[in-house]
Amino acid sequence: MSRSKPEITKRQAQLLHELNKCADELSGQELYRSLHAAELSMGLTTVYRNLQVLVKQGLVRSRHLPTGEVLYAPVERDIHHLTCVSCGETTRLEGCPVKTLNPPKKISDKFELLFHTLEYFGLCQVCSKSINA
Repeated sequence: MSRSKPEITKRQAQLLHELNKCADELSGQELYRSLHAAELSMGLTTVYRNLQVLVKQGLVRSRHLPTGEVLYAPVERDIHHLTCVSCGETTRLEGCPVKTLNPPKKISDKFELLFHTLEYFGLCQVCSKSINA
């Protein structure tokens, strides 16, 4: 099952361009500020609405932090993190442990996989020490 490239609007293309310029992930607020700094005016609601469309199209992935904030990145950027549930500190993992896994044949026949996420949550050293002190 080959998937054709989804049609995207000018605003969605602007969002993808801004995400691709950044080496890591961006929040909707950061994207909004980045667009305004580049004089590409777009309302905050429009930014979030178009990000959701890009996620549904499989062009952007989202990562939810314990604080409720959502970070976005192009799906080609396969990055994973360790996140402290207490302070929110995030550490980037090297490599992708999911790449070696293959979904069962029954699943891959029923779904076209677009991207994956892998999130680890725990306590950073500082928070762990303060809790155990």
